Amino acid sequence: MYSLALWHQILQVSKVDPRAQSIFEDAFAALGRLDNISLVMGFHPQYLESFLRTQHYLLQMDGPLSLHYRHYIGIMVRPLKPYSNLYTTMVKPLHRHLDSLVNSLLPPFPSQAAARHQCSYLVNLHVNDFLQVGGDPKWLNGLDGAPQKLQALGELNKILAHRPWLLTKAHIEHLLKAEEHSWSLAELIHAVVLLTHYHSLASFTFGCGITPEIHSDGGHTFRPLSLSQYCVCDIANGNGHGNDLEERRGSHQVSGEVEVLMERMKQLQECRDEEEASQEEMATRFEKEKTESMLVATAEDEECVQSRDVSRHFEDPSYGYKDFSRRGEHVPTFRVQDYSWEDHGYSLVNRLYPDVGQLLDEKFQMAYNLTYNTMAMHKDVDTSMLRRAIWNYIHCMFGIRYDDYDYGEINQLLDRSFKVYIKTMVCSPEKTTKRMYESFWRQFQHSEKVHVNLLLMEARMQAELLYALRAITRYMT
Repeated sequence: MYSLALWHQILQVSKVDPRAQSIFEDAFAALGRLDNISLVMGFHPQYLESFLRTQHYLLQMDGPLSLHYRHYIGIMVRPLKPYSNLYTTMVKPLHRHLDSLVNSLLPPFPSQAAARHQCSYLVNLHVNDFLQVGGDPKWLNGLDGAPQKLQALGELNKILAHRPWLLTKAHIEHLLKAEEHSWSLAELIHAVVLLTHYHSLASFTFGCGITPEIHSDGGHTFRPLSLSQYCVCDIANGNGHGNDLEERRGSHQVSGEVEVLMERMKQLQECRDEEEASQEEMATRFEKEKTESMLVATAEDEECVQSRDVSRHFEDPSYGYKDFSRRGEHVPTFRVQDYSWEDHGYSLVNRLYPDVGQLLDEKFQMAYNLTYNTMAMHKDVDTSMLRRAIWNYIHCMFGIRYDDYDYGEINQLLDRSFKVYIKTMVCSPEKTTKRMYESFWRQFQHSEKVHVNLLLMEARMQAELLYALRAITRYMT
């Protein structure tokens, strides 16, 4: 739960933007429900439209995997409860606003991929859909109760979610050459796309503090920032004045933050125009940034209560993100010039799972290029440099390098609090807190922070896909 201001902005979007209103109506007509993820994404209707189109194709349209397999894979992704009760402050009022359009709102769609990141919200959604399409309830008792074919996917799910750079063609061969329970290439591509979709969606869910709809399991719960801190549920109970005071104090402290960032962007553009660094210098700056990203710590584990025990849906619960540049450990840099989404991944996906490559590409491009040419209260601002820095920083954390990018720009544009938020949301999203969300870009609108979360979600998904698709390509060649 952020604030009534955030909710107010969503209400205004639905009232003023006919496109958002139309998308909400179409989503409800097609699925019989409108989930909280869609409501928050409604800040950016053009992206939401692309997201829903892609998700609908992956879950509902003809494809290599059966419907119940698709939803069970979603359940495997791994859950913890988000850090706030978004329903009370944001979604409940919007649901009232939409009452004229719908009579009731049902839970969203479920996900094994969502379990991997302890995102009980996504897991609960997929459990419902899994059962509705005829899934065996016994599978929900744990991964051990699922078919051997799905159990074999556990290792791939684990590596993709936390350390995708460790994925090799041997992992792919293990799945494709199993004697009795082998996967076809088309099935594996479908499974990989689903896993990466829900890993990244778990990041978005935690990053935006999205909690279950009130009629869903966990819909009345919240996650406190810590046992000793002010409880965010107090705002919902009318005791939020102290927090408002802190926000007003903070606004004075960060006065000029946006102007400083804009000035840095201007200076960097002037430096670009004046001189261009050599390839050797560019490579050195990448290695420096990759090493420094190790030093950015994610948030400490927060104590919270699960609304559903999801650990049974994935193996090895202790397995998590580890920095890959540790002393004595070397992982070769993934050069996009050698294997890219545009030149390699796109065509592979489209060949084995027709139309999905195109849908994913449109979604990536939508998030990457989305702009309103604004920054906080400023208009007519070119934000392309900032968006590229965010995207490339995420890929840098995964060892992915663009030869034509100057990684020295990242430290100029992304401050430490923002890097902590990025790394936590992308690598350990279940640790994201309200305080972290509020600590970066404090003068920016909630809609702009949601836009940031869309960038983080899509950059993470593409990073995972690149490693998985490269391993599949190496197996095929």
